[in-house]
Amino acid sequence: MDTKRLILFIALSFGILFFWQKWMEQRYPQIKTTPAATASATNGSTPQAAPGQAPQDAGRLQRGQRITVKTDLFNAEIDTTGADLRRVELLKHGMIDNAKKPFALLQDEGEHIYVAQTGLIGAGLPTHKSTFTSTQSAYQLADGQNEVAVRLEAAGPDGVKIAKVYTFKRNSYLIDVKYEIVNGTSKPLTASAYFRLLRDGKTPEGSGGHMGATTFTGPAVYTDKKKFQKVDFSKLDKGEGDYEQTAKDGWVAMLQHYFATAWIVSPVGAPAVGGANGVRYELKKLPDGLYSAGVIIDLPAVAANAKYETTVPLFVGPEETRVLETVSQGFDLIKDYGIFTIFSKPIFAVMDFIHKIVGNWGWSIILLTMLIKAMFFPLAAASYRSMAKMRKLAPRMEQLKAKHGDDKMKFQQAVMEMYKTEKVNPLGGCLPMLVQIPVFIALYWALLASVELRQAPWMFWITDLSVKDPYYVLPVLMTISMYIQTSLSPPPPDPMQAKMMKIMPLMFSVFFFFFPAGLVLYWVVNNVISITQQWFITRQIEKADNDKPVKLAKT
Repeated sequence: MDTKRLILFIALSFGILFFWQKWMEQRYPQIKTTPAATASATNGSTPQAAPGQAPQDAGRLQRGQRITVKTDLFNAEIDTTGADLRRVELLKHGMIDNAKKPFALLQDEGEHIYVAQTGLIGAGLPTHKSTFTSTQSAYQLADGQNEVAVRLEAAGPDGVKIAKVYTFKRNSYLIDVKYEIVNGTSKPLTASAYFRLLRDGKTPEGSGGHMGATTFTGPAVYTDKKKFQKVDFSKLDKGEGDYEQTAKDGWVAMLQHYFATAWIVSPVGAPAVGGANGVRYELKKLPDGLYSAGVIIDLPAVAANAKYETTVPLFVGPEETRVLETVSQGFDLIKDYGIFTIFSKPIFAVMDFIHKIVGNWGWSIILLTMLIKAMFFPLAAASYRSMAKMRKLAPRMEQLKAKHGDDKMKFQQAVMEMYKTEKVNPLGGCLPMLVQIPVFIALYWALLASVELRQAPWMFWITDLSVKDPYYVLPVLMTISMYIQTSLSPPPPDPMQAKMMKIMPLMFSVFFFFFPAGLVLYWVVNNVISITQQWFITRQIEKADNDKPVKLAKT
């Protein structure tokens, strides 16, 4: 009976994952992008933007001179065309196929386009297509230095000077992007600034999960009023998208598996950038299969012979929980656990706390498993006692089967009467397994969403807990543990069914060969502890039965 429940539990778990994936595929379809050059002016000029909007794009990014920046976290490149941030490599995160090579989040070479752009809106003011100059071609954060500033300047209307300053800070994935506007004219200067993320709609390699689960790739907006709002690329293709377009706070981001970029309108511990006027969020599809997620800020009028500065932080980095919580309100929501957030978030929080102590994510998973098993031990103990009693009743079950032959109705009635007499609940072993279903799925999504476990080693051959075991040792151990659990469970009365019960663990274990090593590690440890608990409780019951005094018949 326990084997049946175990198989039912696993099948139900996979069923939930399967139907969840089907729902995700319908809700967040993957976009297949193809180059589609559209609507540039016939004379080769750039289409003009409507008042208060960023200039429209008519083609691929233009390349100018490159300015390199190296810090403790980044290798970055800024292009003099637009002073765009064109390439950012994250030094503490490796590529999928080569962990020793820094992961390139932003890039503009090859088929993948993903850059950060800014510009000013106003007559003669520089946009992301204007040419900037810099006094240096290379910058580096020196030892003992807390920040490094990269200053670029561009020509404005007569009497107006424009500078864009990137400030990279030590141990921070936030980059301050500041505009300095000096109005040397005799008239007030009115302008707006736009800050946007430009990328294609391709899903990055490695964004797929297991059992077909996929993570979200696309833009998102957060405001205090409407909270976290993700928008599919497919919606932007149709000119649709439900998000708050005008607000006085929040942020706009481009999300993908494990990593994100975002313009932060209201940073933690600082006033919102837009002030009383607020900002306008804008998500849209552009030519050449590109998409834009940005924010437009109407700047206050710069008086004659006056200077004005405005700074908007840019986040470029991994979706690490400890990092996200320090950026902006609601920013931790970009680490998407799906509908299982209510379970996944606290599970990861506990695992993260354990990791602070032990310093290894593999041992954190093991200790988390032990903690979960300890919490549910009363339920497990009741389940194992029920199974032990069921095992003791197996010989009587065989007798009833032989007595009633093929009359299944009488056989079932006799079995239920036996359960009633012996005070055995045949469903007593189900509850602990049902409780574990949300834990199992929540841990699955916690592992899938957590960049902290990406390329995180455990020991020996396990060098990345977020991908499958390269030598399939853990899945084999899990198969063995499942087989042992089956042998400890009450055998079915039908011989053919009993044989099937022995084969089923092997069949279901095949699925785990493709699960993340961290998840299989959890399941192996869970099984080993369950086997130990079941063996201990069974021995206790047998000892108690043996210690009972034997009643002598009266003469």
